[in-house]
Amino acid sequence: MAMIFDIKHFAVHDGPGIRTTVFLKGCPLKCIWCHNPEGISGACELAFSADKCMFCRKCEAVCENGVHLFADGQHKLIKENCTYCGKCEKACAASALTMYGRRVGVWDILPELLEDKDFYGEDGGVTLSGGECLIQADFCAELLAELKDRGIHTAVDTSGFVPKESIDRVLPYTDLFLYDIKAYDEEVHIKNTGHSNKLIFENLRYLDSIGKSVEIRIPLIPGRNDTQIEKIAEFLSQFKCITQVKILPYHKFAESKYRSLGMDVSLPEKIPSKEELEKAKNTFQLFEMNCK
Repeated sequence: MAMIFDIKHFAVHDGPGIRTTVFLKGCPLKCIWCHNPEGISGACELAFSADKCMFCRKCEAVCENGVHLFADGQHKLIKENCTYCGKCEKACAASALTMYGRRVGVWDILPELLEDKDFYGEDGGVTLSGGECLIQADFCAELLAELKDRGIHTAVDTSGFVPKESIDRVLPYTDLFLYDIKAYDEEVHIKNTGHSNKLIFENLRYLDSIGKSVEIRIPLIPGRNDTQIEKIAEFLSQFKCITQVKILPYHKFAESKYRSLGMDVSLPEKIPSKEELEKAKNTFQLFEMNCK
């Protein structure tokens, strides 16, 4: 069993071709620019978008635990009372309530993934993402094995901040690793994610030593890691396993999700310009790396 928070169909940014992406909950890193805040906690969460609420009080009517409180012209949630049954989300016609997280087994979602098989073509397939999907490595391995048995291309999107044993668990069933590198200098990585990058580099060296295909993905956040690009490029140029590097421009689309989850919104303000993106890409090309 695993805790997931979304299944995205016809994804085109989570590996080669057309893909179906399964998002698993829970992440050990605390990246200040995280665009999937609903994937940080490993537990089920009830999100509330106050600006969408029409005060119809249908959620209050179906809730048996007193989660929804209407008073003084406000709709407040007493989240400690929530059992995450999902009744209020289904009752809300305004889509002001969203339940992030459901516990599933492999066979609960495998039929849904197989429905998309005809669209994958030669390049597409299924990607496991998060959060950090390898926190739930046993589930990932079981699901990936079923997909490989059916001839489906598989990819694992990981921060690399997991025990080597978690990577070993999925290795036999993974065609491609989508591997995040956020900074080269350890102090910069700690400042922006809360943790060292030593384990991330160790696991990348391990994947290189066994010849696994790896696509590097680098989020570009001005004022946070943009000064790290040349160091990252020089470091990565030594690896033979890297098929390509992708620069992911930071955006602030997740602000509303932070608010709906009751989380502090402290996202970086500046987004990268086209010139900054091109400069980063050109840096990798100077090291003769395929960068998009």
